[in-house]
Amino acid sequence: MQIAQQIAFLLLAAISIFLFSKQVVKIKRNIFLGRALAINDNPKQRWMNVLLLALGQKKMFKNVPVAIMHLIIYAGFIIINAEMLEIVLDGLLGTHRLFLPFLGKGFYGFLINFFELLAVGVLLVCVVFLVRRNILKLKRFVSKDLDGWPRSDANYILVTEIVLMSLFLGMNAIDQVLQVKGDEHYHATGNFFFSGLLIPIFENMSITTLVFLERTFWWLHIAGIFAFLNYLPFSKHLHIVLAFPNAYYSPLSPQGKMHNMPAIQQEVLYAMDPSAAANAVLSNDAPKKFGAKDVMDLTWKNLMDSYSCTECGRCTAECPANITGKLLSPRTIVMKTRDRLEEVGKNIDVNKQFVDDGKTLLRDYISEEELRACTTCNACVEACPVSISPVDIIVELRRYLIMEESAAPQEWTGTFSNIETNFAPWKFSPDERDKWAEEMATS
Repeated sequence: MQIAQQIAFLLLAAISIFLFSKQVVKIKRNIFLGRALAINDNPKQRWMNVLLLALGQKKMFKNVPVAIMHLIIYAGFIIINAEMLEIVLDGLLGTHRLFLPFLGKGFYGFLINFFELLAVGVLLVCVVFLVRRNILKLKRFVSKDLDGWPRSDANYILVTEIVLMSLFLGMNAIDQVLQVKGDEHYHATGNFFFSGLLIPIFENMSITTLVFLERTFWWLHIAGIFAFLNYLPFSKHLHIVLAFPNAYYSPLSPQGKMHNMPAIQQEVLYAMDPSAAANAVLSNDAPKKFGAKDVMDLTWKNLMDSYSCTECGRCTAECPANITGKLLSPRTIVMKTRDRLEEVGKNIDVNKQFVDDGKTLLRDYISEEELRACTTCNACVEACPVSISPVDIIVELRRYLIMEESAAPQEWTGTFSNIETNFAPWKFSPDERDKWAEEMATS
């Protein structure tokens, strides 16, 4: 019987890890469908970003109560799953509480009590978050951005975490009852405070029933963990993993700094100084396309951003265009980029290479109206807890519209012409630019 359980556990673990790894490989492939981008400067500052933004969740602390709750649920779930090492070894070796003899009853009991404290914290915070989403219905959680799967996804995860924490506490409570009843498989560990509160529920049951329940809770707990592992690649909670590399590769330049295209910038300089153009060495690095029309035209960092999105809506809540009723939602920009990237990935899975499907990120997923509403103020970038930049995606799509299709509103076209001829957005000759000062001096 014990050998059968060990074999069953080994098969469950192997299948789960294989399926998860398969999805990770696909996600990595999809991300690197984007344009190459070298990000290797200032590693010290980048590791500091990982520590502060990803691990320390620095940006979340702009709203302290919510930040503390999020830290509890994040740290609690991660630390509790450190116990997975013991669970996995117990499953493989057919043991029970393998680390108890090595750590000693006192320290082992302290660790389990600490894990239980975190489990209770995670459970309570999940309940609060469910209430915020489904009863209080905070504005950014009931937005049409989340209609359909995204809204359900968040609730599924919260309910799953409540179930997993309840199984963990119930398993420990039954374990303590079996210790008291003298079952030889259940070693004395001392009292666990929080699960100890559940002991009255189980203490009048027979040893056979208790062992069955404890093993059932144990199997459901480990199966739930493996199920969560394989659900992760399809969920917004992939940010639990990708927040770390995304923080490392986040831009270090000041927010709002535009990244010009060197080839175009050089052309402008030549227009201003034709003599320089005569002596210029022609470059073979001229871009084949200006801006981005589809996900493959974006950088791999833009595509990593799309997979790292937490769908929290803080970006959209801070967006002045969205606040004034315009169609733009930075959260939707990032989510639609990920949706298109997933579609492209499935296309490659079926055809072994991308076959034109008649769709593009521009217009089929993100409209011109959305792009034109953006003021590039970077409020969304500042608000994002995992350092995503919707502005970078918007600018690249808008650059394609202007430079490849000459698709711009009339007001913009006039501004472009003025800049080209007058070196300023206004329709004044450069020679007359200081007339306003002369008029002030004579008034």
